[in-house]
Amino acid sequence: MNILSKYKLGDLELSNRMVMAPMTRCRALPGNVPNPLSATYYAQRASAGLIITEGSQVSEHGVGYVNTPGIHSPLQVAGWKKVTEAVHKAGGKIFLQLWHVGRVSHPDFLGGELPVAPSALPVDGEIHTPKGKKKFVVPRALELDEIPGIIEQFRKGAENAKDAGFDGVEIHGANGYLLDQFLRDGSNRRTDKYGGCLENRLRLPLEVTEAVVGVWGDDRVGYRISPHFSNYSMSDSNPREIYSYLAEEMNNIGLGYIHMVEPVGGRMGATPHASKLAPIILDIFEGTLILNGGYDLRSGNEAIEKAEADLISFGVLFLANPDLPERFRKNAPLNQADVATFYMGEEKGYTDYPKLG
Repeated sequence: MNILSKYKLGDLELSNRMVMAPMTRCRALPGNVPNPLSATYYAQRASAGLIITEGSQVSEHGVGYVNTPGIHSPLQVAGWKKVTEAVHKAGGKIFLQLWHVGRVSHPDFLGGELPVAPSALPVDGEIHTPKGKKKFVVPRALELDEIPGIIEQFRKGAENAKDAGFDGVEIHGANGYLLDQFLRDGSNRRTDKYGGCLENRLRLPLEVTEAVVGVWGDDRVGYRISPHFSNYSMSDSNPREIYSYLAEEMNNIGLGYIHMVEPVGGRMGATPHASKLAPIILDIFEGTLILNGGYDLRSGNEAIEKAEADLISFGVLFLANPDLPERFRKNAPLNQADVATFYMGEEKGYTDYPKLG
């Protein structure tokens, strides 16, 4: 058994255990509509066992990057439908990632309004806005009566993804975005039922997950986490406790998979109290575990062979190598990624990476 072996994710038959990780590419059209080139880009990579799209904001207030696609308007749904049709025609499976950036935004994106967050806390760093690079602003805390609206945005996004022809959805609960902000005590200082104790901080992520599962069924929904992420002023005093509890609660919901970012070899960076959490999640969680974090052919195979994960997701390697499974199968040389075109350009660095031969 290795990353090229087949896998059954719920009732989906995956041709291999290689997942194309979600990657922001900043090529959407005005109105945050998916670029027609996206259909080519994703279809080129349809040999992945599963594709997870770039994050797609569930509302106009969920955007925090230039030219990123959404899933909240009819034009966006129509744009994504072209993508799913192209991927399915090429024999692939594709999930949409549901996204709300929360405080990782700026009034320049939001018609002058403040970004929303669990708490009005400052965020270190700068952000690229439509008007240039600027410092993050202090967000405003969501009012208690606004939170049902956030849940409804995710639910409606899940419904729109179904209308667009996706095979399932992944909830973005990682990388310091809104759901991650509610989960961790470094960013959530609320004193109502959505803050304070462990159960309260987990409430919104679970309510969002339950709403999305209500649309798709549990097998077709995943949840992405990044316990060691420390950018955007993110931290938690006890990552092991919060993510263990999250895994237990996701079992109760019956979630299809957890997609976990934990760098291969345990290189955790500067997160306080960092330790390897994947074995703990694997022991608790009863669904599929996808691991992400700098894997290659050797380390990916090793993780699968040792049953450290069920699937492995690849980001930059899939970006630069549309036929990555075939290259791994033949142990062929890999294209090198052009970092300068990750977030800019049209075809260049997007749909022009060559396949073998």
